[in-house]
Amino acid sequence: MFKVKQIVTVLSAALFFVITVAFQHQENDVSTKAELGEKLFSDPILSRGKAISCASCHIPQFAFADTAAFSVGDKGTRVSRNSPALTNLSGRTEFFWDGRAASLEEQILGPLLAHDEMDLPVEQAVERLKQNTFYSAAFQKIFKTEVNQRNLLSAIASFERTLETTNTPYDRYLDGDEKAMPEQAVRGRILFIGKAGCATCHSGEDFTADRFKNIGLFNGKELTDPGRFKVTKDSAHIGLFKVPGLRNVAVTAPYMHNAMFKTLKEVVQYYNTPDKFVSNSIKRDLSLGTSLNLSDGEVDDIVAFLEALTDDRFKKK
Repeated sequence: MFKVKQIVTVLSAALFFVITVAFQHQENDVSTKAELGEKLFSDPILSRGKAISCASCHIPQFAFADTAAFSVGDKGTRVSRNSPALTNLSGRTEFFWDGRAASLEEQILGPLLAHDEMDLPVEQAVERLKQNTFYSAAFQKIFKTEVNQRNLLSAIASFERTLETTNTPYDRYLDGDEKAMPEQAVRGRILFIGKAGCATCHSGEDFTADRFKNIGLFNGKELTDPGRFKVTKDSAHIGLFKVPGLRNVAVTAPYMHNAMFKTLKEVVQYYNTPDKFVSNSIKRDLSLGTSLNLSDGEVDDIVAFLEALTDDRFKKK
């Protein structure tokens, strides 16, 4: 009986060893910069108190945006602007609502250092990863060198560059499948391009002209975020914000830098009659000077078109 117990003990230990080794192999099974970046993106090791990760504020199932109006940082503080989606950014040239970053790598550094976000000096982030068995080995394997600021940012940026989405009803419609979009969305597309003038700012493959616009959400009173002016200190830039791309926009509510609109319908209604929402805006773009005269049905048609820009991976099951 004693020998049987010994055998069972030995076998159990051997099984535990095999499972542990297999788990460790799986954990270390990253072979590209993007795979390493994806793991870092979801790891709270990069925040001061290890309370949040990039994925906490850029939630994968919501096109890497946040469902909260204002994301919560490492210390429980709320950020001052709505967290934008991270899909389809590989072709962008300026990042953040105010355009203060010129590359994805620079954009990643922003929340890492920000006091109300991850609040972790990059030197400390690098040291943490050096001390971590998995990450130390992974960086050596992929970059052929130890962890440093450059390859840390490069890894996460490489992952973010994989978040391109083109598998939408709209794309299938363009490819010749006339049934890919419902008739309401087809009508909405015509309005988007024509009567509503949305395509003036939301143009190109990703529906952004990569410009900054003052759409009327600054009045110096209850709406006090001056936007790009914070970066440039140019008075002509007061109230300017980056025009976001519209792919997957149906799953990234709430909307605008201040999250003031909860639905896409509210957004379209605002553009239709901006004075009903903000009557005392400062330096609002002249293109929003008058009502678009959209009917309720036309507003709904445009919303249907915007919903057709949702990639299949983000559709509710």
